[in-house]
Amino acid sequence: MATQIVMDQTGDTRHEFDPDNAEALARAERRFRELTGAGFTAAYRTGPGEVTRIKSFDPTAHETLFYPRLVGG
Repeated sequence: MATQIVMDQTGDTRHEFDPDNAEALARAERRFRELTGAGFTAAYRTGPGEVTRIKSFDPTAHETLFYPRLVGG
């Protein structure tokens, strides 16, 4: 099972999907495109405390984190 974690002002939402299920995989890829298109940054965990930013959907990523653009003032 793979997970997409979406961080926002309310906390986080987790979307689990089976990468072996074509329909679930298509929904996950669509969610990836929608979130990154809306300005979210996507990253996947590469090790304890380590992440790598990604710009395209990776169906092999076990856990993908989406976080909104940070705005300073």
